[in-house]
Amino acid sequence: MHRLALLAISLLLVLFFGEAGAHAMLDRAEPRAGNKVAAAPHAVKLWFTEKLEPAFSTVIDIAGRSVDSGQVRVSGDLMSISLRPAEAGTYHVIRQAVAVHRHTADGNFTFQVEQ
Repeated sequence: MHRLALLAISLLLVLFFGEAGAHAMLDRAEPRAGNKVAAAPHAVKLWFTEKLEPAFSTVIDIAGRSVDSGQVRVSGDLMSISLRPAEAGTYHVIRQAVAVHRHTADGNFTFQVEQ
């Protein structure tokens, strides 16, 4: 009976920690978080650690105005957010990714356009 209880506890721990690891985490971004770029990019690209379901994200300027073109594309583990022409300044990327396992991963970062 004692072995059965240990087996059940072990199985629950594996299921719990396996489920906790199934979140789509941001792997890398272009432009990189905190980076300064010479010219405004045409899009912000975000790569995640898992394949994504179609989701939403936005890019805003320092005043809180949206500068994305309303087009967010998801393909595999890549989310691409098309941008309208932008001026020099600090931009804030706000993202929500939904993995194929239905877990969400929210986050944000900034980058600067020098122009």
